[in-house]
Amino acid sequence: MKKFDIPTFYQSPIISRVKNLRKDADPRKKDFTPTVLDFGPVKFLIARHFGFCYGVENAIEIAYKAISENPGKRIFLLSEMIHNPDVNRDLLSRGVQFIMDTAGKQLVEWDTLTPADIVIVPAFGTTLEIEQRLHALGIHIATYDTTCPFVQKVWKRAEGLGQELHTIVVHGKHKHEETRATFSHSQQNAPTVIVRDLEDTQRLADIITGKRPASDFQVFFGDKSTAGFDPTRDLNRIGVVNQTTMLATETQAIADLLRQAMIAQHGEADVQLHFADTRDTLCYATNDNQRATYGLLEMEADIAVIVGGYNSSNTSHIVELCEEKYPSFFISSADTIGSDQTIDHFDYHHQLHLHTVGFLPQKPVVTIILTSGASCPDAMVDAVMQKILAFYPQALPIEGVLQDLERKWALQ
Repeated sequence: MKKFDIPTFYQSPIISRVKNLRKDADPRKKDFTPTVLDFGPVKFLIARHFGFCYGVENAIEIAYKAISENPGKRIFLLSEMIHNPDVNRDLLSRGVQFIMDTAGKQLVEWDTLTPADIVIVPAFGTTLEIEQRLHALGIHIATYDTTCPFVQKVWKRAEGLGQELHTIVVHGKHKHEETRATFSHSQQNAPTVIVRDLEDTQRLADIITGKRPASDFQVFFGDKSTAGFDPTRDLNRIGVVNQTTMLATETQAIADLLRQAMIAQHGEADVQLHFADTRDTLCYATNDNQRATYGLLEMEADIAVIVGGYNSSNTSHIVELCEEKYPSFFISSADTIGSDQTIDHFDYHHQLHLHTVGFLPQKPVVTIILTSGASCPDAMVDAVMQKILAFYPQALPIEGVLQDLERKWALQ
């Protein structure tokens, strides 16, 4: 896989070393058990796979290249390049401006842009409508288009399904930048509808099988479907694609549920005429992160700490999985941990900022799960680990623990 030129301040002396050790020992990723860093009074279980993925590293390399290659020029990002506050803050500090926020609210008016300006497309991609608007302004975006190749793969698959006269069902969050972009591209080729979860999908399945009237479609999906969508016509042949950061298991469950609805409506013998197999659109990095999280869930631990942007979809799903078993703290950086063992964390489900006093269990040995989302630099995870280690003055030295780990893996 390509090696990207990532700024050194995003790299880490601890986590990157652990990742490289595991990569050398298991290049084919057959082992998703966590790495154990035992410091004596505190033990960390480090997920086998987390942090920057291919698409994020590609986006970061291109964005910083745009800055270095265009001194003196105005440089814009359509919106946050990735959902990590530290990365976006650093880009802003270097003079980059955001044209929109993550919800699509305009921050810089289109008519203030000129052909001399540089516009970077974020890793989520963008809509065809925005592409056309930029083209009309004389701005060429191809040079600094950071759209993730795996997002583009979804668009290509949706295009193929449309050519085969399938309606596209998108598993995603309809306000998320990536899903907005995927919807825009998909609707050029086929009627398209967005489902958020299994509850949404059950409603759609009931409309397909006639358990719900066709009029219910507008009630539940009117603002999440293409104009003129006719459920009696457009739900005859369907295929499922996804926002790449959604839970892979949920996407598969959604596809299975809709396939069963097609069997109920058209019969097993003809199901291939009405339902397309689209498992090939699931992102490898999302899969790996989630499989690594399931590996964590097989371990015993006292708490889980998950680091990432609070608007990061893939990070929120890791939090959801960890919450099934452990008291979990979703934090944006080490700065959220106070010197008095307080922690400011985020309740993703209710969109609330929480403050917890004494978040570390008082026991002889504390075991902590530590992981992050795909848009979180390893250096931020390092900082969190070191902040927690500071509460344990009897903890073994980091270098000694890493050397012991390297010797252990060298013997395997």
